[in-house]
Amino acid sequence: MADLIVGLIVLVAVALVVKKIRKNKKNGSSCSGCSGCSKSCSSRV
Repeated sequence: MADLIVGLIVLVAVALVVKKIRKNKKNGSSCSGCSGCSKSCSSRV
């Protein structure tokens, strides 16, 4: 049962990351918004 819950949490997290990346690409930015990245959304206008 615990494995199922952990698996669902991981699945939801991956889905949210993919959704954010797709949204950013739709808006014309290739940045996924990582706070520690040296290119931290420098492509946004």
